[in-house]
Amino acid sequence: MSQKLRTQVAIIGSGPAGLLLSELLRKAGIDAWVIDRQSRVHIEARIRAGVLEWGTVEALREAGVGARMDREGMVHSGFEMCFDGHRHRIDLAGLVDKKVMVYGQTELTKDLIAQRLDSGAPIVFSASNVQIDNVTSSAPRVRYEQAGKAHVLECDYVAGCDGFHGVARQTIPADVLKTYERVYPFGWLGVLVDRPPVAEELIYANGARGFALCSMRSATRSRYYLQCGLDDNIENWSDDRFFDELEKRLGSETAQNLQRGSSIEKSIAPLRSFVAEPMRYGAMFLAGDAAHIVPPTGAKGLNLAVADVRVLARAMIQSYQQGNTAYLERYSEICLKRVWKVERFSWYMSQLLHQFPEATPFERKMQAAEFDYLTQSESACRSIAENYVGLPLQM
Repeated sequence: MSQKLRTQVAIIGSGPAGLLLSELLRKAGIDAWVIDRQSRVHIEARIRAGVLEWGTVEALREAGVGARMDREGMVHSGFEMCFDGHRHRIDLAGLVDKKVMVYGQTELTKDLIAQRLDSGAPIVFSASNVQIDNVTSSAPRVRYEQAGKAHVLECDYVAGCDGFHGVARQTIPADVLKTYERVYPFGWLGVLVDRPPVAEELIYANGARGFALCSMRSATRSRYYLQCGLDDNIENWSDDRFFDELEKRLGSETAQNLQRGSSIEKSIAPLRSFVAEPMRYGAMFLAGDAAHIVPPTGAKGLNLAVADVRVLARAMIQSYQQGNTAYLERYSEICLKRVWKVERFSWYMSQLLHQFPEATPFERKMQAAEFDYLTQSESACRSIAENYVGLPLQM
């Protein structure tokens, strides 16, 4: 027999999107449960993005989880782009008077989980057989099992923040859901190492040997990426081979500051662009990777998820506190306008910074011409800067 439970908002997924939504709602006095199929240990061990738009920074502060981020995060006023060894800095602060924060998503997730547990608000880990029912009615519910016991969580709304492979999007009927996808013909080989970064700011590099990214998680921990084949595997890449290749892609001037070290994490991730429409179905709302995926070239995945839940939180707060459901009804429309603009920017950066195996000599010349144009056009650089720091949140 199932145990019946009740909440106002059932949130599926305890990544940054679901956790941030739960905390924004809790601050407004709205009850929410968070349910995740993974264990806390697994969730807190996932290595993810690290560049936060300033709107994301402000949202985390609003939710009361910005203290450690403000102490340990690194504020960046620009980043560098490198093409065939020629470097050009995008001056974010000078071009658009905004900055970004470098703070690892892993640490951010830990902060959100810790606050949730400290508050005593409900969060369920290691849930199995999660199902969403009755979302087109006035009585939606979430079914799940934990430790062999069945539970039914009744609610007003369901927030599907459970990622690309989660159950939420699969709940929408095929004749309602439309999806758009671009799968890229390469992946990113990422290495995490306890060594100081090669530079004070991120470096995005493209050359004949392919893409490379020099990023960081702290002043003593670096995250490096190399473009690799989709059929490649980690066993082919010793630490020495990785750093040998990274040096070649960066060029001698930049590579002379590179400090090698033993990897503490190494993985290969495929790249794709993906959008699902609509982002609302009845009383269920998709947010984050459940609704869209962007290639990481533009540093937008986490930030786009945060933008979704900022819109959703405000819409739910207006519904509960003012009885105004207009923004909830327009949630999908509002979010998708921003989603497609962010998809465009991430696609643009990916086109510019990678070597595509099917590219013609003409297309490679176009890449080179685009980069040369950037180095000479303040307007072109400003366009990149305003997208990189984050487009305005519109409601």
